[in-house]
Amino acid sequence: MVQGTRDELIGHLAEAVGAIAVAHPTRVAVDGPPAAGKTTLADELAVVLREQGRDVIRATIDDFLFPRARRYPRGEYSAEGCYYDTHDYDALNRVLLDPLGPGGDRRFQPAVYDRTADAVLSPPATTAPADAVLVFDGVFLLRPELIDRWDLRIFVSTALEKTVDRAVIRERRVSTRADVERRWRERYIPSQQLYFAKARPTQHADIVVHNDEPQRPVWETARRGDPLPGSPGSR
Repeated sequence: MVQGTRDELIGHLAEAVGAIAVAHPTRVAVDGPPAAGKTTLADELAVVLREQGRDVIRATIDDFLFPRARRYPRGEYSAEGCYYDTHDYDALNRVLLDPLGPGGDRRFQPAVYDRTADAVLSPPATTAPADAVLVFDGVFLLRPELIDRWDLRIFVSTALEKTVDRAVIRERRVSTRADVERRWRERYIPSQQLYFAKARPTQHADIVVHNDEPQRPVWETARRGDPLPGSPGSR
């Protein structure tokens, strides 16, 4: 394990991206629990990669949700529903990950869903340069439906109890503390525990970032093909 500054971490991640040698765009997953810091990390990595001259496609799992009417057949607070019914992995593979992967034509769509309008999207396809980088953040990215689509797998690990406190702060303008805590304790945390039991994501990660202290992160890097030891993410 290595502990360093935030800049050192982002520099390490950018080096890891640069070390990937593929004949198609490099597809980077930034996985982890809700409120672990995935989006912030992915945004920071994208900035550095662009400064290095890379063409960056920035996308997120939140733009590959099923419409709301389809997401909650098991109930609003169901952990199983969160894991099984929320995201359109077929569409994600079809319009983004496969076109950017081996044998793909590099013509991709970055989204299929507008969360604000709860509406299906079909933006025009864009052609990515062969040396582009897709930086994609979201939950459950190392599950079986997606695991083979990534060229670099980053997992942002944070004690699950800490994510509750972060979520309360993040969502205080739109939700009460009681509602946030209920969603986290009944839906999001149990769904992550289900994910770890089913998919063991940290064992498939190339880099695990321990983000309990974002300004003094700790990270560990697996040798290619040598999985990191797993953990339940709730240290």
